[in-house]
Amino acid sequence: MNYTFDINNQFFHLEFAEPVNMLSSAVLNGGFCRADHFFNSKVDANFLGEKTEFEKPNITLLKIADKNDWQGLTVGMMTAALMTSFRRVKLEEQGIWIEVFLTSGVSNARRAGDKADYQFMNEACEKVGTINMILLTNASLSENSMVECIMMATEAKSACLQDLGVKSPVSGEIATGTGTDSCAIACGTGPKVEYCGKHVLFGELLAKAVYKALKESLEE
Repeated sequence: MNYTFDINNQFFHLEFAEPVNMLSSAVLNGGFCRADHFFNSKVDANFLGEKTEFEKPNITLLKIADKNDWQGLTVGMMTAALMTSFRRVKLEEQGIWIEVFLTSGVSNARRAGDKADYQFMNEACEKVGTINMILLTNASLSENSMVECIMMATEAKSACLQDLGVKSPVSGEIATGTGTDSCAIACGTGPKVEYCGKHVLFGELLAKAVYKALKESLEE
């Protein structure tokens, strides 16, 4: 997997030399796709203000992509976290590498199962993301393995928040994430990896990379 990377005060951006398989919970072009670009953009935590009508997040992100003339399919996330929280961690073993790009903030930390802020099904959520990450690997992964990677990254994130004692302001219990986290995994065409869980080396490396990046980011 070949890519270029750049970062400024507004976003960090990855451009892939060839389209990559990507699975994500991103606002812009989330789900499974063949992505040419990925970016995570900073927005004002209060950019929605008291307005009853506001621009949809995917439209905001699409405008940023268009402004930068990114050709092809772009996957985009948004966050209220500052780009100064950005951390990048890469681990490699046996010719397979995993790299994590992450921004973080825990102003809306939550524990899974906390009372929801929005109590109607499909109610528009106006909050923006805080812990956003993309995981890259040169390994070739199946779609089900990519889902397992996101599960592993989520567990690593929760373990880090637990160790740092981050609590939910709603329940007062240890947080497992924030209310609006987002995660993506993109893989290459290198050695095939079928399993990404806690019993295998790939899962170990992925979790360690996520944990290290998040811990360093939150302890800045």
